Amino acid sequence: MKIAVNLDRLSSELEDLASFSDAPPSEEGTAVTRVVFTSTDLEARTFLETLAEKAGLRIRRDAVGNIFFRWEGSDPSLAPIGTGSHTDAIPHAGMYDGTVGVLGGLEAIRALKEAGFQPKRSIELLMFTSEEPTRFGIGCLGSRLLSGTLSPEKADALIDKHERTLEEVRTAAGFSGGLDTVKLPAGYYHHWLELHIEQGPLLEREGLPIGIVTAIAAPASYKFYLEGFGGHAGALLMPERKDALCAAAELILSVERNTLATGAIDTVGTVGTAQIHPGAVNSVPSRVTLELDLRDIDPARRESVIEAVRRDIAAIQAKRGVTVREELVNADPPATSDATIVAALEEVCRDAKILYKKMVSRAYHDSLFMARISPIAMIFIPCRNGVSHRPDEYASPEAIGTGVSVLAAAMARLAAQ
Repeated sequence: MKIAVNLDRLSSELEDLASFSDAPPSEEGTAVTRVVFTSTDLEARTFLETLAEKAGLRIRRDAVGNIFFRWEGSDPSLAPIGTGSHTDAIPHAGMYDGTVGVLGGLEAIRALKEAGFQPKRSIELLMFTSEEPTRFGIGCLGSRLLSGTLSPEKADALIDKHERTLEEVRTAAGFSGGLDTVKLPAGYYHHWLELHIEQGPLLEREGLPIGIVTAIAAPASYKFYLEGFGGHAGALLMPERKDALCAAAELILSVERNTLATGAIDTVGTVGTAQIHPGAVNSVPSRVTLELDLRDIDPARRESVIEAVRRDIAAIQAKRGVTVREELVNADPPATSDATIVAALEEVCRDAKILYKKMVSRAYHDSLFMARISPIAMIFIPCRNGVSHRPDEYASPEAIGTGVSVLAAAMARLAAQ
């Protein structure tokens, strides 16, 4: 069976999807802002549904706005093969993150149809709601609910910056009903594959067209609340200070030091925000709030880092006379790719003489949560300079086409079982 990916069609659709954006024009590239449940997001969803209808796919929407596009197999009683990603975009982002997996998944289905392939198992394309945490402060909202990782009650109570709850916003957008209906049963998908840009530089650096993801790192997120003693920058004498920001600086360096101390390239720690009170140049900081993102594919190693940081915090408190309170925001388990899917992807690449490498995903994706209910794997394609979440994010049509062809061939093998 010869699978022909229509690159002109796919490239045009990616451009069209990028036009649904609230971002101002950028000289850096195509800037995209598409926040979940805004009018722009809803217009993009309609665009996707129109394409899917033309492709003859059956459409289903759930209560949180996940959209399922199904190509019925010859035996609909069998668990389907799933693929997909997200189309929401953080402010001033690029046009390939997530969208390559959605429109690329659609093109893979169309290419198989046009090649005359008839799947035994149904093939289902899924567009996830709100992979990005932009509006409600939590990433992978749709896949967390699909996998039962997030409770319906907690999800509906999430609020945006306008103090509107998820329940209010989704209902206004036309997605009503109880979130308890969203969760999928274990084994819903026979196998799940997600196509995605790498969002890192390794494939481009090594001149490789395909990455086969063997594991997805997961974050543990923490907040640290540091309280010291503030006062006038001139009048509060140095020996008497309990500077919360100086203590925060030591905590941040502790994160860096203990993350590096694991010796593992797959362990990463980032303190990405610092809120300083009162935030005046002539006032000693009395309170600081830090947010930590700690990731690894090995949860025990990840935990060893935070334990080491906690030991340092005890010393910082004693040394500087401050108090530090820790709050766990979330600690998601990593995911390991299914050996059967990885083997199928390797066979497809070998048969097509496509070079590939096995690799870890250090960014997390909806597939991390789909692993709770189905065997999963991911396909990476190179992106220019490893750049993502910026207007100059770019994947060439040829790179996308290679990824789609590998996805289509792998789905064909798995759907025939």
